[in-house]
Amino acid sequence: MANLTLKHLRYFDALALHGHFGRAAEAASITQPALSVQIRDMETELGVTLFERGPRQVRLTQVGEDVAPRVRDILRALDELGDIARASRDCLAGRLRIGVIPTIAPYLLPSIISRLSQSHPALEIHVRETLTSRLIQELSDGRLDAAIVALPVSEPSLTEVPLFSETFVLVRPEVDESVPVPDRETLREMRLLLLEEGHCFRDQALSFCNVRSALPREMLDGSSLSTLVQMVGAGIGVTLIPEMAVPVETRATPVSVSRFLGAQPTRTVGMIWRNTSPLKEQLHQISETVRACGEDLAEARRAAETGPRKPPV
Repeated sequence: MANLTLKHLRYFDALALHGHFGRAAEAASITQPALSVQIRDMETELGVTLFERGPRQVRLTQVGEDVAPRVRDILRALDELGDIARASRDCLAGRLRIGVIPTIAPYLLPSIISRLSQSHPALEIHVRETLTSRLIQELSDGRLDAAIVALPVSEPSLTEVPLFSETFVLVRPEVDESVPVPDRETLREMRLLLLEEGHCFRDQALSFCNVRSALPREMLDGSSLSTLVQMVGAGIGVTLIPEMAVPVETRATPVSVSRFLGAQPTRTVGMIWRNTSPLKEQLHQISETVRACGEDLAEARRAAETGPRKPPV
């Protein structure tokens, strides 16, 4: 085992995570042949087969399944050593691995990265955009330092910091602009376009409409908010989107944006990180930057509503 190195462990972890040599090599910033050589060297050193190699997918063997959590523990402990050193510095610097859910990332990330780059030029920001469940897992595994998600996530091992709330709006075909805004009961009877299973925004929309996850046929799924809005513009149905997405997703599509009367569907956006993270003080500082960016977006929307463009009704 004297020849087993940290490179072996990191490449093993990348392949275990991605289940594909090409994607793992890209994530590890090496060539696919080099990754293959490192994995074979590790298997030779341990005297076992760690991966079952298929034509399109790579799977962990039973031994590989046993090795994987131990490798992750070693890598997480090493990362935390670096975090402890970073936490002792007076300024925010070095690598920051932050995850963001897809219904927030395109609208909030540009201003967050811009502001952090100006205030903390020594900070190296790595972004991961994926679903909440995966972000939670990658946080727990030590692959991320923090994540921006919709709260609550209700994980005892994670700290949750609420930052701001925002309302969902109804997006309808432009020809329906003069039609009264439907209430929740009426909305349940319409062809409602929602994100695919796994998106927390889908669950929030269903909760507002008081609809079970097992959807009737008149409801359709999309892969992104952009896809949903385009489908609405084509007259296929209606959808809900968060306010922060309105300027980006509706600017070039023939749709009408309206607020609901009475009870408003909302979500709370916040940051999460491990309770044990040595960077907790620094992450609190970053969360304040995220809060400020969210407030700036909201202020810009309010200013636009008082301008020449017709606001949501």
